[in-house]
Amino acid sequence: MNIKSVVFDAYGTLFDVNSAAEKCKEKIGDSWEGFANFWRTTQLEYTWLRSLMKRHRDFWSITEDSLDKSMKVFNVDFAMKNELLNLYKTLSPYPEVKDVLNSLKKKNYKLSILSNGTPVLLNELVKSNDLENIFDDLFSIEEVGVYKPDSRVYDMPIKKYQIKSEEVAFLSANTWDVSGGGNYGYNSIWVNRNKAIFDNLDYKPKNEVINLTQLLDII
Repeated sequence: MNIKSVVFDAYGTLFDVNSAAEKCKEKIGDSWEGFANFWRTTQLEYTWLRSLMKRHRDFWSITEDSLDKSMKVFNVDFAMKNELLNLYKTLSPYPEVKDVLNSLKKKNYKLSILSNGTPVLLNELVKSNDLENIFDDLFSIEEVGVYKPDSRVYDMPIKKYQIKSEEVAFLSANTWDVSGGGNYGYNSIWVNRNKAIFDNLDYKPKNEVINLTQLLDII
């Protein structure tokens, strides 16, 4: 692969979306993991539905809306809402993330995040995890006003760096995002941390890793 830029999805790929609920698991109880997964699934569903309906709301608003529903479904005390939202702003990275990013930085790739998150959310995530000097760009879908997997989102790094789509290595833990980037023309790599099954969406990645460390052997 003639790779010039390495582009990462943020949520679920670099940062653990379940870490907010996990930090409150004693208050939530044994259902915390089911609650966290439901919150994430609902959040994603809202992004797709709002894109289809052309009723855009930013990712932070959607995160709050999906949390409201999840708290009702799992009977979580609404007094915890602000605590969970604040923790979502500073999600924990996966253990290998910082070392891998530093290794890639030394190889002079253009490094960026391409995310549904708002610019404010992404900046806070990166800053809170001491990663602000790693990335060349934090691309937010707010620039185009539509969520992944719309092709206009995947256009952003191409236009900024003036490179070809096949010169991008794109990493995501979300199979629909891997397919979206792959169908666009990226070299999409699936970060399959949980031994999941890939979706049937007209794209199969050539490379699959269980964590980001394996990326260093691919590019």
